[in-house]
Amino acid sequence: MQVSVSKKNITFNPDPSRVIARFLFTNEKRAVNTIRFVLEMSEKEASQALKQTLRDYSMRHRNISKIFEKHFSKIAHLLANLDTAPDKIEYSKKILIGSYFTMEYSIESAAFFNPSMVEHPDQTEVGPGSIRVIISFRATGEGHISSIVFRTGILDKNNKLTLDPIGNMLEEAEHIRRHTYHKKSFTHKLDEMQEIQSIIPPELILDKLGDTFTYSELYNCVKEARKATHLTSNKEYLFNQIMWLASSHYELQFSLDTNISERVIFPVSANEKNGIEDARFVKFTDDDNKTKYYATYTAYDGTTILPKLLETEDFYHFKVMPLHGEIARNKGMALFPRKINGKYAMLCRLDGFNNYIAFSDNITIWREAELLQQPKYPWELIQIGNCGSPIETEAGWLVITHGVGPMREYVLGAALFDIDNPKKEIGRSDTPLLMPNAEEREGYVPNVVYSCGSMVRNGDLIIPYAMSDYSSTYASVNVEELLNELKGD
Repeated sequence: MQVSVSKKNITFNPDPSRVIARFLFTNEKRAVNTIRFVLEMSEKEASQALKQTLRDYSMRHRNISKIFEKHFSKIAHLLANLDTAPDKIEYSKKILIGSYFTMEYSIESAAFFNPSMVEHPDQTEVGPGSIRVIISFRATGEGHISSIVFRTGILDKNNKLTLDPIGNMLEEAEHIRRHTYHKKSFTHKLDEMQEIQSIIPPELILDKLGDTFTYSELYNCVKEARKATHLTSNKEYLFNQIMWLASSHYELQFSLDTNISERVIFPVSANEKNGIEDARFVKFTDDDNKTKYYATYTAYDGTTILPKLLETEDFYHFKVMPLHGEIARNKGMALFPRKINGKYAMLCRLDGFNNYIAFSDNITIWREAELLQQPKYPWELIQIGNCGSPIETEAGWLVITHGVGPMREYVLGAALFDIDNPKKEIGRSDTPLLMPNAEEREGYVPNVVYSCGSMVRNGDLIIPYAMSDYSSTYASVNVEELLNELKGD
């Protein structure tokens, strides 16, 4: 494929100064000793320690005293070990105790990679031919825990990217559990994970719930079932699995006074405690021509992966849902930006080697998929997969692919599919569209370029991409030239 790729000189590097304040807990004995030590401080000692802590950290975190108070509430039950009630402790000592159960976590100290780019919902005060964009990244810190973070900027009429200033006060969202579960789909997902019926009879939990139920209703049923039955190790494991699945539904709400570059979607539920990986954002247009944003990502708990879906309209409020169905068990799911022939459409990879396509009436339930692409050329012989959601063009659906070849080198390719029948391939690149150069092949994982979502603007395909799982940049390709090459294949 003889298509000219213009690599840009903007680099997004990991910045260890980007920190959030996380809850810190090691064990109950140490925690009780810490609380006792603070309670035994004189008023002067406690006041001096608190003033110094606030002086050192109030400029690094928005409302750090509120964070300390929240963390105090998480260990307040341990006061019973000291025959003390929370309401008997003065406010300043509560805040000081909370500070001892708080730590800074550098969210992107290890890597800042796997970006996707979408149109910003706010296009006010943008010049002619320009567009405001949001770029999402996978930020990785200590312990290789990944989160989702954002940057914004303006693409001008020549597709030159000017980045907006970055906020300094990072913030996690408020975690809200108010999802309503549907018994039928919840049970299906449990059966996909583990056969529970033979170990935990339905009458113990599921039969006591209505067709729809809340997290608290499920929690209470599980609590009562634990009391009512002898707990073998299998039963205890499955009770935990039930609550593990339930906790994967939640909502996030960011403060209105945060800049989008300060918002951090950090792992919340148990099923993603080891990371939120490779979010593929897409601007989706529904049947009523209304738009919202979705992102598919992989939740990882250290053992099991769970494909999940983010939904937002404004990037302040997010709904988080697991994806159900037989094919929702692998990484790399990418949603089409609209329905096709009345159904949602998704690219996916079931076997780790090939590209598949799936259709569904329900955006969270995916049961069947068809083979779409297999490795064909030497540079994709190990595996082929998508690099984000398909892009609609006049010539068809443009899909950026990744291929893995010799020496586990990741490169990017392209393919074109029929607009009405995306199961039909029109053409694909026979040589890589983009591959790591000498500077890009050095990093945390050498010889890798990777993207989670591109966009077409002002006649160019804009490809944000990661360099060796360490940092990120972007490139542009003339889209007409690319499409002509793909149509001529």
